[in-house]
Amino acid sequence: MAKLCPSAQPGMDGCRVLGVVQRDGPTPMLEYLSEPLPATEDILAMAAPLKPTEVFRLAATCAEHRCPHFDGTDCRLASRVVQILPAAVTALPPCIIRKECRWYSQEGAAACRRCPEITTVSYDLSSEAQRLSGLPVMRDDSLPGP
Repeated sequence: MAKLCPSAQPGMDGCRVLGVVQRDGPTPMLEYLSEPLPATEDILAMAAPLKPTEVFRLAATCAEHRCPHFDGTDCRLASRVVQILPAAVTALPPCIIRKECRWYSQEGAAACRRCPEITTVSYDLSSEAQRLSGLPVMRDDSLPGP
């Protein structure tokens, strides 16, 4: 059975809405859907004027070797989420993809406890956010001088 990525992009195979990002508190939190909802063009257009990934968290078939986070066996993003982020919730969220989720199958409940705070689009430029994304961490001394 194919695993599902809980941090997918529009247009990926089997793309569906996992939840809606709520921005009521100090940090965005995912409100999980209770029923599967295909990520159709009409549904994604409801996010306008924002990008769909700013409003929705999407799940889709894991792209495996076509994904920069996949190392051939595991999702390095899931590993970094568990290693870097503190748990956001104590109880497992009501997730509709858990049985098929790559993150859950790899990292177990630890990934689920962090999942509600994960956003696909982030404008956070902190070194922690950069480490989480897998991008090189920029230091002030590595920036070009005047």
